Amino acid sequence: MAARVAQRDTAERYLFVDRDSVGNPATQADWTAKRLVWVPSERHGFEAAGLREERGDEVLVELAENGRQVLVPKHEVQKMNPPKFSKVEDMAELTCLNEASVLHNLKDRYYSGLIYTYSGLFCVVINPYKNLPIYTEQIVEMYRGKKRHEMPPHIYAISEAAYRSMLQG
Repeated sequence: MAARVAQRDTAERYLFVDRDSVGNPATQADWTAKRLVWVPSERHGFEAAGLREERGDEVLVELAENGRQVLVPKHEVQKMNPPKFSKVEDMAELTCLNEASVLHNLKDRYYSGLIYTYSGLFCVVINPYKNLPIYTEQIVEMYRGKKRHEMPPHIYAISEAAYRSMLQG
C-alpha cells in the first residue's frame, strides 16, 4: 500500500503545478516595476524585456537575460502576462493571448514535467520522449468520475469526458 501511495505522489509531480513557486508577491512586484514584455529573439524565439521608453514607431527595451538595451519596432512587442498566470493549465485563461505567451507557457510547463496543457477545448501535449509515471491504474482512478476542470490536464480527463458524453447521448 505504501508503495502505491509513493508512486502516486511521484506521479502528481507531473500533474499538479506547485502554486507556492508561482504566486510569489515579489515576482509580481518585479513584473510590474520592469514593465515586462516579449520581444522577438533569433536565439529563443521570444525573450523577456523591460519596457524603457517609446520612440515613435520603436520602443527601447532592456533584455532581461543580459541587460542589453535594444530598439525594437513597436508592432513586434507582445504583452506579457502577470506572474500569477505562470504555468496556467488552460491557456484560454491568459489575459494576454499572443504567440509569445502561449509558447512561454508551454515551455514553462514542459520543463516542469507538465506535458499536458489545455487551450480552450483542446488538449495540447508535448511528447517528453520518456516514460512518465502518469499512466497507471491509480491515476485513472484519480480522474474517474471527475469533470475536466476538477483535475489537471491529462488525456484521462479527455477520455473521461468523452465516456460521460457517450453515456448521456
